[in-house]
Amino acid sequence: MEIDAINILSIVYVIYFMLPAYIANVSALVFGGGPPLDLGYHFIDKRRLIGDGVTWRGSIIGTLLGTLTGMIQGTLVDNMLYGILLGFLLALGAVVGDACGSFVKRRFNIERGRPAPILDQLDFAVGAMLFASIIVNFSWEMIIMILIITVILHLSANIIAYLIGVKDVWY
Repeated sequence: MEIDAINILSIVYVIYFMLPAYIANVSALVFGGGPPLDLGYHFIDKRRLIGDGVTWRGSIIGTLLGTLTGMIQGTLVDNMLYGILLGFLLALGAVVGDACGSFVKRRFNIERGRPAPILDQLDFAVGAMLFASIIVNFSWEMIIMILIITVILHLSANIIAYLIGVKDVWY
């Protein structure tokens, strides 16, 4: 496969488009802590709904910073209101998608911090795309590109964080 300017521009576009979701996902982790989103409740299977990893503070700050990212992007193309709306939908979708991923992990009895390949990398991206689909018509090509690029970026960021001592595990 030949790498050309069109392929590189498509990759850059996908990263730029998903930036509010990526910022929200990272921010929710970095600024998390405090009361968990599920407030300690348990599901009918007696396991926690989501767990301690998804918090109110992280969810709110992640959504706000993702929305701010969208606002900046919107300002750059002279459509701040659309940028705010799209940024908000991508950011909130990312946070909700991550919470849904945690819910699924709890149902499969996967403890917090333990790997769930693919789910760990894509839950927030799928949530972001679902929420953004309210105002964006995604092509199958764009969905596939977003999923592939997100997996690569997510794993790369985690490996780098592990190598520099920020994370205890590489995944």
